[in-house]
Amino acid sequence: MNKNNIMDVLALFSSSGTLICCALPMVVATLAGGAALSSMVSLFPFLVTLSQYKNAIFIFSGSMIALNGYLSFKPVKEVACDVESGEVGCEVAGEYNRKMFYISLGIFSVGVFTAYLLGPIASLFG
Repeated sequence: MNKNNIMDVLALFSSSGTLICCALPMVVATLAGGAALSSMVSLFPFLVTLSQYKNAIFIFSGSMIALNGYLSFKPVKEVACDVESGEVGCEVAGEYNRKMFYISLGIFSVGVFTAYLLGPIASLFG
């Protein structure tokens, strides 16, 4: 597994962690109410600990995604692809890395919106 694939997996895993720690409880509380949230927290008590470290989780996830974006889009001086597959192998790997970056960025954006922006926006309207 090369450096870009490891960064793709780390970025996707950490951005998904932002959804679990912060977005999921807020969506459950909004849609199903406090009783559903309290039963979810009693079933998964680690959510309380994760939400206590929300800022650190988002900083770590954002830095992983930023590093992944840098590695995915920086100009490459040497091309390290299989000689038999030629340019096609490099293009497929590059497309995969960019898709994983955009998926991670999308998940992270949803997490940021629900954790930091949805509450203040909802309080403005009601």
